[in-house]
Amino acid sequence: MKKTLIFLLLVTFLSGCYKDDLEPYVTNELPKDLMINNSVGIKLENAFVTDKVSMNVKLETAGTVTIKIFDISNRVVSRETLTVKAGDNVLTVHTKVLPSSAYRIGIFDSNNNQLGITDFNKI
Repeated sequence: MKKTLIFLLLVTFLSGCYKDDLEPYVTNELPKDLMINNSVGIKLENAFVTDKVSMNVKLETAGTVTIKIFDISNRVVSRETLTVKAGDNVLTVHTKVLPSSAYRIGIFDSNNNQLGITDFNKI
């Protein structure tokens, strides 16, 4: 019984991370704290987050990318595939379901090549 309950809680937690974690929004102006100087990369608005954080995903060409969040033991705890435009793409990452810890968030192309990665702390 105890193992079943733990398993159900684990499945509920992990499935909560996979749905609607990222939500794009359109903006005419890119905030200064989200500017990326390189042609490709990822940048978070703040390295310390609570419920959500804005991030900029910048690419040279439009296409499909996968955003992955890794926990401290390098396991993927959230994954979202998105279609993005060339240039700056401002997204909101919802982190409310993640326990307080250190995380790494990365962007990967359709061949699973890493395009950018950065760290954040969920407080």
